[in-house]
Amino acid sequence: MIQVCIGLGSNVGNRAKNLLSAYGHIIALIDTQPVKFSKFYETIPVGGPPQPMFLNAALSIRTSLPSSQLLSQFQRIEKEMGRVRTQKWGPRIIDIDILLYGDEIINNNQLKIPHPLMHVRTFVLEPLAEIEPNIVHPIFKKTIHQLYNELRTSDSTV
Repeated sequence: MIQVCIGLGSNVGNRAKNLLSAYGHIIALIDTQPVKFSKFYETIPVGGPPQPMFLNAALSIRTSLPSSQLLSQFQRIEKEMGRVRTQKWGPRIIDIDILLYGDEIINNNQLKIPHPLMHVRTFVLEPLAEIEPNIVHPIFKKTIHQLYNELRTSDSTV
């Protein structure tokens, strides 16, 4: 089984309920076991149009599902929960992102792992550092804790 780190976010409707519902759907997937789930972090929206505050969390799981199948399952869960993709970085009932898939580096039209912006997003690194501080980013060769500390001392978040 491969350890996978996932970012969750919601800023439409009952945000906490949405995150918990996504968690339930994810851990119910075949060949998938939960490892750790962060607390919720309220964050300002980054990029996109003016919109409500987000609740973000991170989840780590162990799964034998291939990354492409996991992506398909996450997109199915988002759709079932009512997500409609109308504009990039717009408001959403749920957002499920694969941040890390073991130590694999994947770069194709459907999937980019590690998530290409995770290292510059506090709302991703803070909850991930809470649950998996010692996982090493496969490109930067730094732990999540190191990346988070570096980001906190800089002024840029995207």
